[in-house]
Amino acid sequence: MSDLDWLVQPIAHRGLHNVSEGIVENTPSAIQAAIDAGYAVEVDIQPAGDGKAVVFHDAALDRLTRDSGNVADKNTDDLKRIRFKDTNDRMQTLPELLEQVSDRVPLILEIKSNWGARGPFERTVARDLDRYQGNVAVMSFDPNVTAAFASAAPERPRGLIACAFRNPHYWGHIPPLRRFLMRHLLSGFIAKPHFIAYDIEALPALAPWVWRNVIRRPLLTWTVRDKAQRERAASHADAMIFEGFRP
Repeated sequence: MSDLDWLVQPIAHRGLHNVSEGIVENTPSAIQAAIDAGYAVEVDIQPAGDGKAVVFHDAALDRLTRDSGNVADKNTDDLKRIRFKDTNDRMQTLPELLEQVSDRVPLILEIKSNWGARGPFERTVARDLDRYQGNVAVMSFDPNVTAAFASAAPERPRGLIACAFRNPHYWGHIPPLRRFLMRHLLSGFIAKPHFIAYDIEALPALAPWVWRNVIRRPLLTWTVRDKAQRERAASHADAMIFEGFRP
C-alpha cells in the first residue's frame, strides 16, 4: 500500500463525542460531529449474535446503553432498538455507518476480537466494504484478525494496534510470550499491516520506531487527550487518534 497520505491527519476517537453535550462515543451523533468538523473518524465494530457488524466498543451493553447483557447474545434487530444513555441515538450496523460517512471523511474501523475464531466476521466486514468508494482502513489488536481481513480483502488498508500489554485487567488472558511478541510488533509479520497504531503512553519505543523509519509504515498513536501527549505524538508519530479536545 503506497498511498496512505489520507491517514496522516487528526482522527476522532470513537467519533467526536462529548457526554456533556449528549454525544456518546460510537454513536451516529458522534460520527456526524466529526464529519461536520472535518475530522477523520475512528470507530469500533464487532459481531452481533447474527454475525452482522455493529458499531460498538464494549462486549457488554451496560456501560453505554439502557439495556444489559452482551452484544454477542443479541441479534442486530434487537440491538438497533436499544437506546444509548443520555441520548436518543441507537446502534448502527456497518452498512449504515458507511452510508452516513459516504466518503466525506476518512474512516478507520477497529475490529474487536474475542481472541478465538477468525475468518467469518472479517469476511463479513470485507463484504460490507466491497462497494464503498471512500477512504477506509481496518485495524485490530489481534494480529490474526488483521491477517484474516488481509485474506478477505487484500486491497484494503489494514493496521495493527499495539501497546505495552502489561495491564492484567485487559491482557491477562493472553500468554506472556504472545504479549511480548505483540508489544514488540513481531506479530506484524503475521498481520502484514500497512500501518501501525501504538499507545501514546508507550512512546517512544524501539519497535514502532523501526516500523515507522525502517519498514516505512505510517505510525498512528492513541489516545491523545492532553497537551503533553499531543507534543509526544508530534515528535514520535505521523498522526494522532484524539479525544476530549479539538486539534
